[in-house]
Amino acid sequence: MSRAIYAGTFDPMTFGHLDVAARAAHVFEELTLAVAEDPRKTLLFSVEERMALARESLADLPNVEVVSFGGLLVHWAKARGIHTLIRGLRAFSDFEYEFQMALTNRKLAPDVETLFLMPNEDFSYVSSSMVREIAALGGDVQQFVPPAVAAALQRKLARP
Repeated sequence: MSRAIYAGTFDPMTFGHLDVAARAAHVFEELTLAVAEDPRKTLLFSVEERMALARESLADLPNVEVVSFGGLLVHWAKARGIHTLIRGLRAFSDFEYEFQMALTNRKLAPDVETLFLMPNEDFSYVSSSMVREIAALGGDVQQFVPPAVAAALQRKLARP
């Protein structure tokens, strides 16, 4: 059975994330969307909130499981017998960081492969940090994120 992991903080999940997940779910029989528990980052949504939003946003993809993880992704993947990591590349600016991460992961776990998928060009410029900034400043993010995420952002960032 072909299985892969698509991991990230997904804070929040964007249409670009959904597009990459859908592409990976089409290629692999099982896709695990792994929501990172990253204590080094200041995140807007808790891991539980991010998982709930991902599950709702990916409900139409029956072969996608949403879970959380902590620690090194390659160790977590190997412990589950999964040897393929999916990474999304939006723009050339993502490439250097993702390339370094893929090579480092290869050193840590030579039997875990990284595959890069590009989102639809309509979503190639959208980032979670940009969405958070637009939402925090009162802008409409509906064109960048699923409805559940837009509503959650509005609730989380509501001005008194």
